[in-house]
Amino acid sequence: MKILKLISNTKTSLITLCLGGISLGMTEFMMMGVLPDVAKSLSVSIPDAGHLIAIYALGVIIGAPVMVGILGKYPPKRVLIGLMISVAAGNLLFSVAPTYTLLLISRFLVGLPHGAFFGIGAVVASKLADPGSEAKSVSVMFAGLTIANIIGVPLGTFIGHNVSWRISFIIISAMALITAASIKRWLPMLPSQSDTKFSESAKVFKKSEFWIITGISAIGTGGLFAWISYIAPLMTEVARFDENMMTPIMVIAGLGMAVGNFAGGRLADRFSPLKTTSYLLIIMVGVLILVALTSHIQPVAILLTFITGGLAFAVIAPMQMLMIRSAKGAEMLASSTMQASANMGNALGAFLGGLPIAAGFGYTSPEYVGAFLALIGFFLCLLLTWIFSTRNKSKKVAIA
Repeated sequence: MKILKLISNTKTSLITLCLGGISLGMTEFMMMGVLPDVAKSLSVSIPDAGHLIAIYALGVIIGAPVMVGILGKYPPKRVLIGLMISVAAGNLLFSVAPTYTLLLISRFLVGLPHGAFFGIGAVVASKLADPGSEAKSVSVMFAGLTIANIIGVPLGTFIGHNVSWRISFIIISAMALITAASIKRWLPMLPSQSDTKFSESAKVFKKSEFWIITGISAIGTGGLFAWISYIAPLMTEVARFDENMMTPIMVIAGLGMAVGNFAGGRLADRFSPLKTTSYLLIIMVGVLILVALTSHIQPVAILLTFITGGLAFAVIAPMQMLMIRSAKGAEMLASSTMQASANMGNALGAFLGGLPIAAGFGYTSPEYVGAFLALIGFFLCLLLTWIFSTRNKSKKVAIA
């Protein structure tokens, strides 16, 4: 009975982290769905309103290492509660902000806890897991992002279009408070990472493998964002779907992400995070090229939307575990920087994917850019494999 109770408590704890993923997923992606409504209500252009997306990413990049550096010495449970309360406050401020400037400030502030929550949450999830199931547990937390894209974002976008986008962000604020309460109720009180000073943890930045894994995340996942940033014109202009089909198409992509997220966690536990990441990235190269070549065929375009979404999210948990295992003594700091690098991948993929479109190469051209970025990520995996192999051989020679 005690074993069953422990298993039940572990699952409940992981669900609280999943709720955090839903809150942050809605916070990040809702803005894209209600962007025209925000622009209209503030009497600003769409590009100006788009700065609200960019400044959130900037908050994530800055906040991930800084907040973990400041809060890493405290028990993770208390930190996660505090981060969720910050998310609730930031979204509430955004929902009532009367001016464009205040909206920018609130979006930046609500971006600060994003990377820290996922970074600390990933380490907590791995510690709650049974040996050999760490990546699977981490994938449960990141499942919140897929649920947000399948249910939360479409629902919030509908409310934003038909009632008010401000109500959508009030709902997110309430969701974040529910998450904080669930963490307080069900997440166990784990000890802080260590008494190590931030200056000691920051030594992880001197390790070559840290920067290679960061590169895999920032460049390799750029393939995802080169694809999804321009999926609307790809589907409407190339596949010739009606614009009204974009909502169900995005739901299909979200379902693929959900399936891929759990599959990636299980594969990483079975084969190792590095091998799984390597294989997924090289498969992503082939699939993105296939998307570019066959998207004019509607049934194939739908199928590949599901598959590409699955591959894109399947790599998240393996990369997170790869970073955690490569940063002993600084797991939370290193894990949080993965979120910063993922947002860099967001910006990189969207920017580079747009260049060939602007040059007149058409709406399938971002897929070739994405394939190239994923290929670079794969080669970085090979480099990391070689480094680990060389290091292990050196240890064996030294022992002999």
